[in-house]
Amino acid sequence: MGLRGKDVLGLEDMTVEEIELILQTAESMREIMTRMIKKVPTLRGKSIVNLFYEPSTRTRSSFELASKYMSADSVNIATSTSSVQKGESLLDTARTLQAMGIDLVVIRHQSSGVPHFLARHLDASVINAGDGMHEHPTQALLDMFTIKQHKGDLRGLRVAIIGDILHSRVARSNIWGLTKMGAQVAVAGPATLLPPEMADLGVACYDRVEDAVAGADVVNVLRLQLERQRKGLFPTTREYAHYWGVNRRVLSLAKPDHILLHPGPMNRGVEISTDVADGNGSVIEEQVTNGVAVRMALLYLLLGGKSDEAVN
Repeated sequence: MGLRGKDVLGLEDMTVEEIELILQTAESMREIMTRMIKKVPTLRGKSIVNLFYEPSTRTRSSFELASKYMSADSVNIATSTSSVQKGESLLDTARTLQAMGIDLVVIRHQSSGVPHFLARHLDASVINAGDGMHEHPTQALLDMFTIKQHKGDLRGLRVAIIGDILHSRVARSNIWGLTKMGAQVAVAGPATLLPPEMADLGVACYDRVEDAVAGADVVNVLRLQLERQRKGLFPTTREYAHYWGVNRRVLSLAKPDHILLHPGPMNRGVEISTDVADGNGSVIEEQVTNGVAVRMALLYLLLGGKSDEAVN
């Protein structure tokens, strides 16, 4: 069994079986990362381009490391120093990459749908590393992988997603993935940052953080995306922290054995307090490690690595 298509563009259209396959494959990749020499020849000779139109630290670096650990050749294109600054269209960029004979493109773009556009014009595989406010599938997959490591199974878990739901592609991918895997999802944030269609996705919506966190097995705190805000969505960051920030008092309402996630980077003292970000229930650093393992799994599954080479 493998993935149905050549691309990973989102979790909305991904099947339960595909998600399970990715998470299972990530287990093997996680083991590679514990070795003294973190290198396998699985994707030797494959070429990968990381094309990021938006700033990124965790996602871009983890894809770079995933490529290196799998022995693929990777090229990083910074659009600030590429022909994009000279007016080159996305289609021309795609044609240029196609002519170079690359095997896979990892793309992050500020506009929703760009990875889908590239996938239609490239023979190479495309992985969506975040498109506008649409999806961020690899982040959701690493979140689910982290939850599974601690909880064993996603079915029946209560997962609270807190914060800037409106602008969050992470929230959308998590909602689609978690609900498919049998988790119960609750979201909470200011009414101005809760899109009306959330209720149609099978999640419980609250404007009080306490109501969403009560009895939660997992609390996933989203970054308040200040760069995407429109004036007037909430008065001040201080008020946001007071009413919707996740702190020790709020987390006391979750189950005693809850875990705390955050996709990063964190606005400490705004959406999350430092004491809980660095507290015992926090698995934020584990998410970063698991992000490399999940992205290794995706590269392996899309580029046709042989099973006997995956962990050798």
